[in-house]
Amino acid sequence: MTDPAAPDLLPLLARIADALDRLAPSRTARADFTAADAFVWQAAERRLEPVPRVNRVEMALLHGIERTRDQLLDNTARFARGLPANNALLWGARGMGKSSLVKAAHASVNVEMAASGRPALKLVEIHREDIETLPALMALMRPAPFRFIVFCDDLSFDADDTSYKSLKAVLEGGIEGRPENVIFYATSNRRHLLPRDMMENERSTAINPGEAVEEKVSLSDRFGLWLGFHKCSQDEYLAMVEGYVAHFGIPLDAATLRAEALEWATTRGARSGRTAWQYVQDVAGRLGVSLAGAAR
Repeated sequence: MTDPAAPDLLPLLARIADALDRLAPSRTARADFTAADAFVWQAAERRLEPVPRVNRVEMALLHGIERTRDQLLDNTARFARGLPANNALLWGARGMGKSSLVKAAHASVNVEMAASGRPALKLVEIHREDIETLPALMALMRPAPFRFIVFCDDLSFDADDTSYKSLKAVLEGGIEGRPENVIFYATSNRRHLLPRDMMENERSTAINPGEAVEEKVSLSDRFGLWLGFHKCSQDEYLAMVEGYVAHFGIPLDAATLRAEALEWATTRGARSGRTAWQYVQDVAGRLGVSLAGAAR
């Protein structure tokens, strides 16, 4: 015998089914890694978005960071060739070319890879707020026949943030660990990826001060290569400006260039690669010189 109330349940069951579908984790879409050499991880959709043209600066235009440049370039080249290499943390002063160096190293190494007939090295950017989805991203890349740099710009963690645990597990601590074909590069203004006052507060209130911050500080230990970026000197700043001006053929005499560049830095209270590039954009605009194809 048919229950006359049964038809009334159908709309309710349909709504429950829809709600369960929304709560179910998204399936990770297969990626076409031949579509580009760089991708952005879209965490909400569990997919990789190809980037046809990367916003980057040529390696030759990065001045004042020669030692760190050579270290990162060597580490990246070894990894691309299938040799042992370290995760890298680029930390320090703002505007000194940390993220620019990562992208320039990727491009430089891919020139070498193309010349030797090897597969291109892939660059995958993950946003800071999506760190908890790293396991899904790693699972997508693990079986791929390419090598990947996973890059997170401006990485840091606040007091109530626990997503750093996902990063720790992926880098070394998990059962699967970091895939052999993946390396992780991050930039940060903080050497230990968390604010100093937070570290001091936990030390002062804990029963065992050493253990209180060990778990969070140990995250930076997962990066075998630490590259420090410090504020540049006046001579280094001027070398950056002069390099840009020469590269783009900006017609400005040396005395005027020096005076204007120093005044520009003084009004902003800082000397850095970013400040140098901002001045060059200003003077190029005033003199009607195109910087087409340039990026910073």
